[in-house]
Amino acid sequence: LVDEHGAVVAESTVRDFVRKARTRLELTSLEVMVPQVHALGAEAEVDWGEARFVLDGVPVAGCMFVMRLSASGKTFRRVYVNEAQDSFLDAHVRAFEFFGGVPARVRYDNLKTAVVKVLAGRDRVENDRFVALRSHYGFDSFFCRPGVTGAHEKGGVEGEIGRFRRKAFVPVPHAATVAEINAHVETVGARDDLRHIASRRMSVAAHFDVEQPSLQPLPAERFDATVRLSCRVDTKSRVCVRQSWYSVPARFV
Repeated sequence: LVDEHGAVVAESTVRDFVRKARTRLELTSLEVMVPQVHALGAEAEVDWGEARFVLDGVPVAGCMFVMRLSASGKTFRRVYVNEAQDSFLDAHVRAFEFFGGVPARVRYDNLKTAVVKVLAGRDRVENDRFVALRSHYGFDSFFCRPGVTGAHEKGGVEGEIGRFRRKAFVPVPHAATVAEINAHVETVGARDDLRHIASRRMSVAAHFDVEQPSLQPLPAERFDATVRLSCRVDTKSRVCVRQSWYSVPARFV
């Protein structure tokens, strides 16, 4: 760029001048947020978050699965030691049973346990076991845009993880088993349902009582969340499962 005197001006200098001029002239654009309103039983959001606790004297960074109904804010939470596919599927089964029904659609990040490949736009190649889960319970999946740009598309559950973690995991809880940690999470969650979200007149628990009949009914049979693996036995009579070695009877070598 060249000014009126023929001197070369860097583009960054021009950008800085324009930014200051827009501010001085009050032309700076403002980011506007519109509160979302969701139909009863129409949607839920899913995410994982870290949960730190002391398990039998050993500090552990666990994984907390969270499914939040978008309309009422009713939330299911469960702690696992990993985010593996069996944990992911098991958490869905427990969440739907906790709600006593199934939302019509569930929003996700592009989790590897659900998505095999991200295609153009909203298209995804989904994991076969995840497709089986969706087919069993009859709900649709919605995948957010990859990266930071898609975080706001399920902002309800994103904010819920940090808020609940400060309530249930500060100070850091101590327990002998993961089951005790989950019992603690359920107790805190039951008390938390008495709160009011923003300016809503109804508590989360009262709002859920209104929303629950709008959920799709549970199927007659429970989905089998077991993940079956086919392992090769080595010459030392061992199999490797998730990078850990286990002994098996020698006849399988």
